[in-house]
Amino acid sequence: MNGRKERGRQCQASRVVNAAIVQLQLSTIPVLLHLTLPRTRPQSDVTIHHAAFRLDAVDLEHAHVGQHGRVAYQRTSKQPELKRRWQSRHFVKKNKDTYAVSRTIEYTTMSEGDVKPVVAEAHQVDTYHVPKAFFDKHPKKPHCDSLDHYKEMYKESIAEPDKFWGKMARDNLSWERDFQTVKSGSLEGGDSAWFLEGKLNASYNCVDRHAAKDPNKPAIIYEADEQDGGRIITYGELLREVSRLAWVLHKMGVKKGDTVALYMPMIPEAVVAFLACSRIGAMHSVVFAGFSADSLRDRLIDANTKVVITTDEGKRGGKVIGTKKIVDDALRQCPDVSHCLVYKRTGAEVPWTEGRDYWWSDEMEKWPAYYPPESMSSEDPLFLLYTSGSTGKPKGVMHTTGGYLLGAAMTGKYVFDIHDTDRFFCGGDVGWITGHTYVVYAPLLLGIATVVFEGTPAFPDFSRYWEVCEKYDVTQFYVAPTALRLLKRAGDHHVKHKMKNLRVLGSVGEPIAAEVWKWYHDIVGKQEAHIVDTYWQTETGSHVITPLGGITPTKPGSASLPFFGIEPAIIDPVSGEEIHGNDVEGVLAFKQAWPSMARTVWGAHKRYMDTYLNVYKGYYFTGDGAARDHEGYYWIRGRVDDVVNVSGHRLSTAEIEAALIEHHAVGEAAVVGISDELTGQAVNAFVSIKDGNEVNDALRKDLIMQVRKSIGPFAAPKAVFCVPDLPKTRSGKIMRRILRKILAGEEDQLGDTSTLSDPSVVDTIIDIVHQAKGGKK
Repeated sequence: MNGRKERGRQCQASRVVNAAIVQLQLSTIPVLLHLTLPRTRPQSDVTIHHAAFRLDAVDLEHAHVGQHGRVAYQRTSKQPELKRRWQSRHFVKKNKDTYAVSRTIEYTTMSEGDVKPVVAEAHQVDTYHVPKAFFDKHPKKPHCDSLDHYKEMYKESIAEPDKFWGKMARDNLSWERDFQTVKSGSLEGGDSAWFLEGKLNASYNCVDRHAAKDPNKPAIIYEADEQDGGRIITYGELLREVSRLAWVLHKMGVKKGDTVALYMPMIPEAVVAFLACSRIGAMHSVVFAGFSADSLRDRLIDANTKVVITTDEGKRGGKVIGTKKIVDDALRQCPDVSHCLVYKRTGAEVPWTEGRDYWWSDEMEKWPAYYPPESMSSEDPLFLLYTSGSTGKPKGVMHTTGGYLLGAAMTGKYVFDIHDTDRFFCGGDVGWITGHTYVVYAPLLLGIATVVFEGTPAFPDFSRYWEVCEKYDVTQFYVAPTALRLLKRAGDHHVKHKMKNLRVLGSVGEPIAAEVWKWYHDIVGKQEAHIVDTYWQTETGSHVITPLGGITPTKPGSASLPFFGIEPAIIDPVSGEEIHGNDVEGVLAFKQAWPSMARTVWGAHKRYMDTYLNVYKGYYFTGDGAARDHEGYYWIRGRVDDVVNVSGHRLSTAEIEAALIEHHAVGEAAVVGISDELTGQAVNAFVSIKDGNEVNDALRKDLIMQVRKSIGPFAAPKAVFCVPDLPKTRSGKIMRRILRKILAGEEDQLGDTSTLSDPSVVDTIIDIVHQAKGGKK
């Protein structure tokens, strides 16, 4: 008999036993021992309040109902010197006194005192305090005096948010007109608004006020893809360039509230374009210059874009990217785009459409070097940024002016401990939120120099980042764990530069593994820099859970403590109830609005409400699983929805599936993310092939190319499995959970597959995956 089928029958028999009704009598007996479960346990079905219960069963001595609706109890043991056997059961309430067992997990402990914590990893790492060398390098002192000072400020931000944020907004931003109302609206209503009567301009806050103070101070340090191709732009020069481009856009008919799309490589002109848009009150919608023409087209249409700014070509890692050609392909289906402004990056000959396409240099020469900044209300839109959604249709997250700028300035100041003479290097691309907030807005709002790096960490060799850090006396460095994994694997000998001014090292985009964290600390930072592992999202605008540079003791792998104004809650995903106390896990939500949170999804406010605010009423739902350890530190578990995180880029599985289904040979597709040593997660695709199509390597390669063309190279599946059918319920829902388990080698944990429309397809898929991993075709 097939071993897998036999295991399935055994599991099914076990489930029948576990479904029996068990009477729970409330008892006053003391709890012998309350055990918690490892992080891999399934979620509970209900929340049952703390109480002690005795199970009406002869082989049980003690039981305890915990916060998650679990009952942990000890089986009778005649041999106490042996490992004790424990079970944890999850119950569904049937009526006042009766509960049905929904699932059981068994595990062992060596003794009564050997308690397994929920957040086990918190006990497997050391706590790192701020290195003494951090203070030795410091130009002054951190903006917070101590951890206690942070706690005092944090307490005020939660208890008295109007007082706290009103002061911070006036201290950190320049207002043309002051505000009277700090905050209105609620999370429940989806109408939160900040600094309502206030007027200000983002470009003025990032450029003018610093240019007036010192026009010769460096604003942008450009490190080109070629090692000898960089330049430095001062605040005075930046003001002139931004003003000229503002004139150009104005003359092209761009008005306050219009959308201008940017499809550009990492060059200073991209930053100039950000600021020129905000100067005239237009929204910038930046599309990562790795997206395909189809993806760009969808974003241009959704935002009703009037003007596109791009380059003839881009350069990255020694390779040339045909940005103008991609834009041209997209614009064939975007009749509302009236102008395309092209910056000459390489001088290559590119297709040209007279009356629509204009050279950047030709237009900039026509206009004066000052354009007055438009007066903007605090709640006027600043930008749209499209992020992957679980429906497959990209969603345009909208951020507003006052709140977003304050979040950027505050996190730059306190998380990265930015001071006036610092030089900040964020390795993120301006096409993502990391580049928006920490390449452009945070450093420029604080009046320091920001490094704009066009290249890659591996070109021309694996020491490029460190060469840049030393060359420009970088004080803060911020990059994704994907890059760090790559550089760690390349070898320590590449980290040969002194980088004597580095005092803060940041991590962004995904949780960082403890061993990579330690390498970052020991090898890159030379045990002299403070590491800040930051957690945030496109929708949050700026950091929400993060250490503060120079202040917070850190644990490798933990995002640590909430930023000001962020009140986290760990929610039981089934009951929807908040789980209080420490050493708990569930899904992460926030209980209060904060200034830099996104206000809506462009043209789809219901989608915004359903995605973030209606999942758990009164909370902002992050979509991430998380745990709070015994000391109150937060550990991010990763996505709980149908989004995969590849190299710090959130990709919708539905969007990738839609791209695969466009191929003539594909009937259905299911995409899942699995752990990957280099990229964090990797895309794996399962496709059912229509009759009459031959399954071979050429087809698999064709499907990968289909995704590359439709979305972009970064979304390409690492593996494609051609299967006769997908595991589906009788209602037609694809069970991606089963596919994830198979890829993880957890075939014995698939659960009850008898409810599938065709249970036999699971064994077939397991065989196909095993053959592929074994190198067979």
